[in-house]
Amino acid sequence: MHASRALKLTCLICHLLHLRLMPAARAAGGKEAGEEAGVGTVAGQGPGAWPWGGRVPSATLQRDRRPGWAAWSPWGGGLTRGAPWLSELRPWAGGGGGGKGGAGGNVGPDGGLEKGSERGGGGGGGGVRCSRRACVLLSSLAVVFLTSLFFSVSLRGAVGFNYLEAPGWEESRRQRTCACPRCVGDPGVSDWFDENYEPDIAPVWTKDNIELPSDVYYWWVMLQPQFKPHSIHQVLLRLFQVIPGHSPYSWWDQQRCLRCAVVGNSGNLRGAAYGAAIDGHNHIMRINLAPTVGYEEDAGSRTTHHFMYPESAKNLAANVSFVLVPFKTLDLLWITSALSTGHIRFTYAPVKQFLRVDKDKVQIFNPAFFKYIHDRWTKHHGRYPSTGLLVLFFALHVCDEVNVFGFGADSRGNWHHYWEQNRYSGEFRKTGVHDADYEAQIIQRLAKTGKITVYPGK
Repeated sequence: MHASRALKLTCLICHLLHLRLMPAARAAGGKEAGEEAGVGTVAGQGPGAWPWGGRVPSATLQRDRRPGWAAWSPWGGGLTRGAPWLSELRPWAGGGGGGKGGAGGNVGPDGGLEKGSERGGGGGGGGVRCSRRACVLLSSLAVVFLTSLFFSVSLRGAVGFNYLEAPGWEESRRQRTCACPRCVGDPGVSDWFDENYEPDIAPVWTKDNIELPSDVYYWWVMLQPQFKPHSIHQVLLRLFQVIPGHSPYSWWDQQRCLRCAVVGNSGNLRGAAYGAAIDGHNHIMRINLAPTVGYEEDAGSRTTHHFMYPESAKNLAANVSFVLVPFKTLDLLWITSALSTGHIRFTYAPVKQFLRVDKDKVQIFNPAFFKYIHDRWTKHHGRYPSTGLLVLFFALHVCDEVNVFGFGADSRGNWHHYWEQNRYSGEFRKTGVHDADYEAQIIQRLAKTGKITVYPGK
């Protein structure tokens, strides 16, 4: 881009210089051949004078009378013979009109002038040539051009002349992260998304990132404060003796197209008949209760990931990954107990004593990822993001294509679950814990930039 702009600027200035010098060149070429005043002297620039003054050696003039390829002047000189060698070096100097009695005549053997002949004067050896000011200007433009080209190469990592590329070259050169038509991880689509998106933050808490940064830890433990302190490191070590404690998610693969459906619980799913579309995804992520039996036509029947916290947990099929969203250290103690001894039955509300899920598929939502969403995306609107938004950004970091179902109010403005009629519709928006309106703006903006597709429902 820098090289293209510099080249265009250079061409424009050269064109303006040509328009300025052409009239003077042709006027000088129209002088009578017999006018010898100033020829070869500092005062006048005849064919025997340098453009900066002084006399041209006669040997040079003799040599310059030989016809050469540069005798062609593209700005009105025509094809001539005997054009002075100096005119070959000035790309914009006017050439005069070749033909009878050409401007100024030819240089004689003694360094004088001969009258114009049938051969044509070659465009007038005394035409205006490149002045010192023009030469300095061109040199400066050349430096600007080369400097811009250098920065263009440095920024792109390779030479790129944009003006030579076909339309859409930026799209073709944009880095692709997957084989889907549109990939979540592709950079350059949205500046807003690229500035906030951090692909290096792992969404799953594992043995490899067991230690939390101090600011993350103190923010997380204050979400639901507890009076009894626990060593988070020791709690996690015991937990990772029960569950694998590693992340099943890989980095971006350009040959892969991993499609994910994030299915919320909004009443707008009812009657939408999205079931088949939802079941057609590779990963299907559901939240909290989210029943499917009896709602297959609208909400689908398949589930690969189920996100819950202890107070909303339920038993899952063996092929479903249980993703715990912890809000306190006691939640980690509970999942360890529910998969082993069963000694915890109460947190701030009754919880399941035992949980029937596949231990090898249990994952823990990373508090550092939790805070990253709160800081970068919701900008501290609400006390913390809703579980639905947490799941959406989880998908944006592990999937190539993300489609969203069952988010927001229904067509009548009611905020209720698809399996119930909630006469207190809209209470979710008034709790103060989550800012539903701000989260809705984030979702709309993600859809507008093409990072997700939102299915509105009914």
